[in-house]
Amino acid sequence: RKIDKQSLLVSIGIAVGLVFIALGMRTGLTGRDATNLPDAIENISPANGDKILRQSQVIVDFVEGYTAVLTIDGFQLPTTRLDELTANGATPKPGAQVELPPTAIFDPGNYIISYQPQAGAPIEEFTQGDHTASVRYWNIQDGEQSARIYNWKFSTD
Repeated sequence: RKIDKQSLLVSIGIAVGLVFIALGMRTGLTGRDATNLPDAIENISPANGDKILRQSQVIVDFVEGYTAVLTIDGFQLPTTRLDELTANGATPKPGAQVELPPTAIFDPGNYIISYQPQAGAPIEEFTQGDHTASVRYWNIQDGEQSARIYNWKFSTD
């Protein structure tokens, strides 16, 4: 029996397409793999290469057990822990108003360090152009002598 050339060409085209789809799915980077973050860091905002507004917050979210110091454009920001905001060191009651100082804030319950540019803060707003952020982080049990550094860049229009 003769082979139908049109059916053969369509079958080869479908087979080649399926091979390309399979290769694309195996080599594509998405999610956590695409961010190239260290294992101790779950997420950063803004992400590397992002464009942000002048008053955008910078956030680094760690896995459990880490603490950190944040540096932006070469300036190490003073850090305040949320559990230090009350006079007696007690955790504020749910719904209680807490005045946040104009520093980087470390939340020891969620292992997040963040910085919000604002009036009276070391960086009141991000100027137009490129900015470099770095976070020096360490496992609380291992101590600061085991600190590592992660750097990334973002820009403001």
